[in-house]
Amino acid sequence: MNGDLGNSRAMARLAIVAVAVLLAASAAIVGRLAAQPINNEPITPLPRETAIGPEGGKVDLGRRLFHDKRLSRGGDLSCASCHDLARGGADPRPKPIGCDGEPLDYNPPTVFNAGANFRLNWRGNFRTFEEQNEAVLLDPRLMGMTWPELLARLLADAGYQAAFQAAYRSPPERAHVLDSLAAFQRSLVTPDARFDRYLRGERDAITPEEQRGYRLFKEYGCAACHQGVNVGGNLFQQFGVFHNPFAERANIAEADLGRLTLTGKLSDRHVFRVPSLRNVAVTAPYFHDGSAATLSEAVEIMGRSQLGRELFQEDIGHIVAFLETLTGTYQGRALDGRADGKSQ
Repeated sequence: MNGDLGNSRAMARLAIVAVAVLLAASAAIVGRLAAQPINNEPITPLPRETAIGPEGGKVDLGRRLFHDKRLSRGGDLSCASCHDLARGGADPRPKPIGCDGEPLDYNPPTVFNAGANFRLNWRGNFRTFEEQNEAVLLDPRLMGMTWPELLARLLADAGYQAAFQAAYRSPPERAHVLDSLAAFQRSLVTPDARFDRYLRGERDAITPEEQRGYRLFKEYGCAACHQGVNVGGNLFQQFGVFHNPFAERANIAEADLGRLTLTGKLSDRHVFRVPSLRNVAVTAPYFHDGSAATLSEAVEIMGRSQLGRELFQEDIGHIVAFLETLTGTYQGRALDGRADGKSQ
């Protein structure tokens, strides 16, 4: 009797152990499956790491130049004046003030992840950072500089002389200024947005509401223009496919004409580079003229003008919730759009 009882207990213990092993194995399998990347989506995650390597010295020099107001004619503006890294790499003003004291034509697009765009600026009139930076430095309404004056200022600074010697083995030169600025701007990548983690397999990185917002984003057709690694930035599109957002305006500014001012083609009227939606929740105001103060307002306008639909407020809320998951990190901290420097 005692022997039979002992055998029964031993068999029960073995059964419990076997069940525990099976449960652990099942959990491991489920965990591995859950961690599998989500493929065949219109959006792809940003790479987690950007190799800088030998460009490190150039990046550091470019960072210093990017924040130096001596690169402007009056010494009161820097690149960071309109592309504040503590405010999502953009500007909270609809149109910032240029070196001539007048409002500029466009709301500055974010500099973060700009290297992933196929063209630069709202009209897409530049293909490289180097050509864009030179145009900004020499534009009388932007930085208002000349190369002789700019290089003279850099040569007068012993710190800059040493930095250019270390990075380029020469004194400051035009090509080196443009190259170092571009190296820094290419380094401004914001990986590890919650939606990137979701695409990599972290199913709980975004909430059910945010997942619903992503489904609506695709179902309404937003992903037709906002897709790829930068969630946009890779094509041109007319602003006002179904409803002309300029129709109610008394005056149409030259900046509203989009690429028409570059090409002279009527088909390019109101055509702009589709902006990236990465970090869009921290880069208000929106559109080329900064005319939409909030993300909800921008989504509503886009539904009407680009999709020909009046979106339900509930759906707008879900889509905004999804867009908030596109906020990435810079230097190990999540961007928050504030000016207190904590996002750096």
